[in-house]
Amino acid sequence: MVSISDPYVIRYPQIVAVADESGSKVELIEFFDCVGGAMWTQHHYAQSPIVESVRGVGSTTRFLLRPGAVDLALEGSRFPAGISGVSVTEHEIAVTYIGMGGGGVGATSCRAAAKGVLRERCDPAGGGKIAGATIWLPRRQRVLIGVDDTDTCEEGATWTLVHNIAKAVEDEHSVYLSHTIVQLFPVAYRTKNCVSLVVEFATTEPGRLTERFHELLEKYTLSQKTGMAVYTGFTPSEALLEYGRNVKRGEVGPDLVWNINDPCLRVIMAGRGITGAVAALPFYTQYEEALELCSGKT
Repeated sequence: MVSISDPYVIRYPQIVAVADESGSKVELIEFFDCVGGAMWTQHHYAQSPIVESVRGVGSTTRFLLRPGAVDLALEGSRFPAGISGVSVTEHEIAVTYIGMGGGGVGATSCRAAAKGVLRERCDPAGGGKIAGATIWLPRRQRVLIGVDDTDTCEEGATWTLVHNIAKAVEDEHSVYLSHTIVQLFPVAYRTKNCVSLVVEFATTEPGRLTERFHELLEKYTLSQKTGMAVYTGFTPSEALLEYGRNVKRGEVGPDLVWNINDPCLRVIMAGRGITGAVAALPFYTQYEEALELCSGKT
């Protein structure tokens, strides 16, 4: 007969957190392998006053959090668990959870053993008990890498190359979070489908991550016109979003990239593909808008 070592615990595969430069905004990203538990969490945790928004992205739940501490008025069935505290220091982000019954198990032992947790403090949980836990995570930065024009009419595919490079550079310092294909306006000189790519990382080493990604992109690209851009920041600027939407709506010359006034943006490879590479950045995880094919009139 098969045995289960810990039948009442489902460990989260990984938990990471990114903060903005001021430490006033935090995005908590929880990887999950139990869909039902994740949907339950997204439904109930949204009620916490320090949770500004909750959304599911692939096999992750993303909480936009405001640092602070609150007392949660837990109530069985109606509000059985939530996030009650967030604090940010120079190198760490601490998150406090609390829950009752099964929600307490999720708030404590299920998260405490996740990859990415530096240390934890947990109450005993299970049965009808109310239990809480605090976990400490490395304070990471968000890095977005945009790429376009790596293939030719004879071979290659940018979306696959970018994913494989992102997987190759992932390590304990840089966590690969998302991959987004962005539909651009179909210009005449496209290979076929006219899409660019943006991949997202949470990292403590943005410079090293960029260098390693750049090295592999130069090694494996098939094109002499590859573009690569990097955005290091919590949320892409309005200027970058406006530029991206313009590239989706019509043909835009590569020189306009240099008019974007955003200190978080760096051009790494300035081939013709830089237009699409930069345009992809603001659409990370915004799949509906990213994939929309625009007519050029709206």
